[in-house]
Amino acid sequence: MAETPQTTDSHVALPLEGVRVLSLAINLPGPAAAARLRALGAHVTKVEPVSGDPLALGVPAYYEQLVTGQEVVTLDLKAADQLDQLWERLADTDLLITSSRPSALARLGVDWETIHAKFPQLCQVAIVGHPGAEAEIAGHDLTYQASVGTLRPPGLPTVLVADLAGAERAVADGLAALVGCGRTGEGQFREVALSEVAADMAQPAAHGMTTPEGFLGGSLPMYRIYSAATGFVAVAALEGHFWKRLTEELGVEGSQEDLETAFAERTAEEWQAWAQERDLPIAAVRTPYAP
Repeated sequence: MAETPQTTDSHVALPLEGVRVLSLAINLPGPAAAARLRALGAHVTKVEPVSGDPLALGVPAYYEQLVTGQEVVTLDLKAADQLDQLWERLADTDLLITSSRPSALARLGVDWETIHAKFPQLCQVAIVGHPGAEAEIAGHDLTYQASVGTLRPPGLPTVLVADLAGAERAVADGLAALVGCGRTGEGQFREVALSEVAADMAQPAAHGMTTPEGFLGGSLPMYRIYSAATGFVAVAALEGHFWKRLTEELGVEGSQEDLETAFAERTAEEWQAWAQERDLPIAAVRTPYAP
């Protein structure tokens, strides 16, 4: 394990400074996890196949954002000499991130059993689609969300919930593995199954919290999206003091019809500015791709 970084008068050490991470993960969850670890101070090396990371081809600006500050190298792990280069790098690594199916890693000879035998103190987070014996089942964020009921067909999801929440879980499990290694002196293996992450993220809907009749599904006038003169506003005045202030400032009783009439009088941007002046949780609704 890396030594604890020291703090000087001119530099406040980030919590993971001195920790070395190597990622073999492509697409979104692994790179997003690696980017988060880099932001926490870890030194991150991203090893890509000769074909590159599909993320770089599909969304180059996002890819560049995620790999900023990392060392990116290309290795053909099917070639013995380049596989040897990977082993050399792993000898100086604290945490390995993978996102391939177990059989693919086994074919390359970089399965957990082999890695742990070579480097007993190395930790690994394996991002897979499904847990345990089902890890070979193919899938992506879209299929994981489809399986847990968070899609509204035929529309595609705006947010890749399983991928991004899976990335955060990979970070958490990676840190847990490092803590466990620090306590026992032995590398830890952690599996993060994106299908399980999707199921966890779906719990508000599964419990009726976000269904149309649910507590946060639009049945309450203080927690809804309203049409403005132009655009829409999101109103989240759940707490009593927010709701009281909102109705007083608007001069309404507080029915859904009251608020619909009131919010139709100004634009969404004007309502957001109005709310900020009054410390109210109201925001103009924007699309992710709006300038």
